[in-house]
Amino acid sequence: MISYSNWSVLTASFLVVLYLALGGVTLSAVLHLVGAQWRYEVRRLAICLYALFPLAFVLLVILLVGGENTFPWLSTATEPGHHLPAWHNYTFLVARQVIGLLLVMAIFWVFIKRQAVSDRSNEDQESFHTIACWIPYVFVLYGTMIAWDFEMTMVPSWHSAIYGMQHFISNFNMFMAFLVTWIYILNTRGKLVRPIGDHLYNYLAQMMFAFTLLWVYTFFAQYLVTWYANLPGEVDRVMAMQNGDYTVLWWSMIVLKLFIPFCVLAMRASRHSPPIILTVAASIIVGTLFERYIWISGVNGTGTVPVLAVLVITPVLAVTGFLLVRRMMASNHLIKV
Repeated sequence: MISYSNWSVLTASFLVVLYLALGGVTLSAVLHLVGAQWRYEVRRLAICLYALFPLAFVLLVILLVGGENTFPWLSTATEPGHHLPAWHNYTFLVARQVIGLLLVMAIFWVFIKRQAVSDRSNEDQESFHTIACWIPYVFVLYGTMIAWDFEMTMVPSWHSAIYGMQHFISNFNMFMAFLVTWIYILNTRGKLVRPIGDHLYNYLAQMMFAFTLLWVYTFFAQYLVTWYANLPGEVDRVMAMQNGDYTVLWWSMIVLKLFIPFCVLAMRASRHSPPIILTVAASIIVGTLFERYIWISGVNGTGTVPVLAVLVITPVLAVTGFLLVRRMMASNHLIKV
């Protein structure tokens, strides 16, 4: 029997892979909609993370087959008085998750195809713009459903109106931290057919700073309301994460996702220094990993730090994801092979 602490590593890994896959197309769409000129330098590279969707789908199937290993509430879902009997209907959960992911994959694929021919004619440009307008809505709605199913309702009686927003803002910031690191590695190793200018690091650093502020706003808006109301059904979960077995991870998350990014990126000079930007990016990525794991595994404030599970699962997923993305980059003639 796999412990919930260890199984939660798989759930957190699914969320990380999923949001990396979602982030590339979403960023490309947003940059197009706001008319950012630097989108042409990054959009073809960013959408290559779409290649992670098959890996995310496999992880989703494993989690859904895992049943009670993934969703602790499943053993009591059919009992009278269960708090969310309709939403926690397991058939409905499986259906919405599988259909939802396949639908998102289809919509994002249409975006990629239309972006590839968007400069061919005015009609193609309009068609591309239309699908680009839908991408942010899809990202927000799908991200909210993911937040509810895999984190918020792990404790059926716990709700937060702002949690979905906090969840996808945090993960999108993680994606940008990964993107700036990825671009830097490809650039410095001479792997790109068309190298990306150093000015891009500054642009992404500014976005990381902005999304750090957004995450802080949503996090403390939720925390303040929960703490001030002091309702047992609401505050117990947060206090268990903060003061329970994962208290070190909790406060590390605050330092890594709030204090370091805010204090460093608030300074203009820091946003023009790639080594400093990469340090902050690493801080955001690690902090987000802690955040995802705490919200999933720390539902009761008890558990162990799953060192072995991390050492086993992370390399497998990293190598698989690397091969998938590398294949798509090579097929799009973006890297030297």
